[in-house]
Amino acid sequence: MKKPKLIPPCSGWLEDLPHTDEIPAVIPDLGFDAPNFQNGVFLELPRAFAFLRGCLIWLVPIIYSYVFVFSWITYLDWRFLKIDEWIIFVSTTVFVHWSATVFWKFDVAPPRDLPLRFNRARKRVYAYNFNYCWWNPFERSRIEPVAYDWSQVRAERWLKRGATPQGGLIIKGGVVLSIVKPGTNEVIDRFPLTTMGADEHAWAYICTYMQQGPDALPPPGPPKDHNDVGLNIALLLAPKVKWPADMDRESRTAP
Repeated sequence: MKKPKLIPPCSGWLEDLPHTDEIPAVIPDLGFDAPNFQNGVFLELPRAFAFLRGCLIWLVPIIYSYVFVFSWITYLDWRFLKIDEWIIFVSTTVFVHWSATVFWKFDVAPPRDLPLRFNRARKRVYAYNFNYCWWNPFERSRIEPVAYDWSQVRAERWLKRGATPQGGLIIKGGVVLSIVKPGTNEVIDRFPLTTMGADEHAWAYICTYMQQGPDALPPPGPPKDHNDVGLNIALLLAPKVKWPADMDRESRTAP
């Protein structure tokens, strides 16, 4: 039975994927994804914050319509309400306000993309990370771009199982990139390779690019602008991707 090498292993750990200097044993493939950009210097991959984006925002006007109607009916009969009915009314109002704020923030607060850049010339990886607390709509969210040496990167595949209240099975999995302290297996940072569904083939694609260059991979197609989001209202309201100037320049150029 395989055992994790990293300390600590990622949540739902399934296996450690090949080291950055090992030749991949599977076919390099990004599945339904495609690079934002790829040349002989750097590879940029898209990384969505959520699998679906732009749905929850439409629940906000529905929720507030309900609050308005419910509050108006309650206002007409407020003199006849009992204490327990007032408690239910106030609790329901607070809950729906909280829900609407959480839904809005989930769709609008994260950047339009959370790209990863792999600079083959510098042997560095750059991640445009976003951190926030989903249940606290008043906590300030943070964009945290980071950069590490390629030799510090490890990849772990994870799998989690759960159940719905009705007894249905939920399975989700993916790949997380773990950053270790140089010369050790101690993890100092972690971030996902993609929202969900990345596997050993996606990791093989990245390793093949870093080891052999773009000529060893299929043509990536035309570059994509991660700020071009079409008519998705939530993404149009979301912040554009804006790397720190020095990191942007470094990640796109050779030494």
